[in-house]
Amino acid sequence: MSRVWLSLGSNIDREEHIRGAVKALRETFGELIISQVYESESVGFKGGSFFNLVVGFDTERPPQELCRFFHTIEAAHGRERCGEKFASRTLDIDLLTYGDQVIKEGKVEIPREEITRYAFVLLPLAEVAGDEQHPVLGLSYRELWQGFDGEGQVLAPVEFELFPANTS
Repeated sequence: MSRVWLSLGSNIDREEHIRGAVKALRETFGELIISQVYESESVGFKGGSFFNLVVGFDTERPPQELCRFFHTIEAAHGRERCGEKFASRTLDIDLLTYGDQVIKEGKVEIPREEITRYAFVLLPLAEVAGDEQHPVLGLSYRELWQGFDGEGQVLAPVEFELFPANTS
């Protein structure tokens, strides 16, 4: 079994799509480790603010299979994979890490470089996996966050109920 960490984000019908993704992940993988939800401005384009969080779980599924599964969840939530890389989206699920492995196979690159680039990925990862080490850099996610220069990257924690009583 490998512990995996995912980044989830949405800036279109954010509550609906984040809840739907977490529900699909929980139904498939069981118990999840879930960070707080943060709101961040869009990066690389003008668009609505995103809700972002990090989710972790243990799995035996290989990374390529996981990525295909995440694409099906995204598609079920109206995600279209055509057009610009930086654009509004209903749902974005990125595999950040797969245990302590370093993988470069096709479009799968683990650990994702977004971990050290974007506050909306690193802060929630440091929150739920602070003592785990980045497989390439050898520093914990907490250490990476403490040394992070997030100038211009504003994050705000969001009061967000992932599993409202009437929709579990």
